[in-house]
Amino acid sequence: MNPQLSVSIVTVNHNAGALLADCIDAALKQAQQIIVVDNASTDSSLFVLEKRFPAESRLNVIRLEKNVGFAAGCNIGLNAATSPFILFLNPDCMLPAGAVDRLLQVITEKNHVGMVGGQLLNPDGSEQGGSRRAIPTPWRALVRALGLYRLEKVWPRLFYDFHRHHQPLPDKPIEVEAISGALMLVRREAIEQVGTWDEGYFLHCEDLDWCMRFRQKGWKILFVPDVQVLHYKGVCSQARPIFVAWHKHKGMMRFYQKFFGDCYPKLLMGLVAIGIWMRFAATMGLYAFRYLFSLTGLRRG
Repeated sequence: MNPQLSVSIVTVNHNAGALLADCIDAALKQAQQIIVVDNASTDSSLFVLEKRFPAESRLNVIRLEKNVGFAAGCNIGLNAATSPFILFLNPDCMLPAGAVDRLLQVITEKNHVGMVGGQLLNPDGSEQGGSRRAIPTPWRALVRALGLYRLEKVWPRLFYDFHRHHQPLPDKPIEVEAISGALMLVRREAIEQVGTWDEGYFLHCEDLDWCMRFRQKGWKILFVPDVQVLHYKGVCSQARPIFVAWHKHKGMMRFYQKFFGDCYPKLLMGLVAIGIWMRFAATMGLYAFRYLFSLTGLRRG
């Protein structure tokens, strides 16, 4: 199957800078349709993109007047896509040659595979945590928060760590519980059964939500280790860290309440909620410390 006739790439942009044009440059070599949904960017990312590709018929830029969030942006791009497979790709991801072809090969080998993703790499070459992961159930989240994941080697079923990137890299595609929304090739047929992205999430956890719903409908999710994509994680969120942290923790609460609120003891769910907001408070404290430290440095200078 020719990937250029089968895949639409959807990229949701918000102030990704020059990385957006680099991302699209690599994407244009591998797909027939590229859709950029811009969430009211205020930087030069769209200017650079359109200057670099002034008459590219395969590129469709959708400008939004306000930031509607990642999930809603993905749905807007999905509605504009025309292919049977859609690759959701972050603007800070750089596709290597042949990546789309390989992902398409894996997802089309078996009809019950609904989505596939590759290995996301940091600039130093190390694997990022979101590439292959287990669903962070309330119990797993508590195990992680208390540091009990260190006992996984002794009692793997009880103290299971949902971060799987520390495990040995498999030599072939394997089934996983979740992959990252930064690089997610999805079968349209599966979307029609599962539904679109949940727009109740503004930022973060919407990919976990979708993975949960795919698996609930019987669709498998595969991690493809030989597709390695450089991901400059966090580029779009650097300017507003508090805003991002708030929506990240709010998304965590929505995720846990939606999928586990009725099937876990209220005490455990209460502990999870306390842990989420304590984590948010600690994050705010860290940002405040860094800000005060920067002011001290400025005064000394």
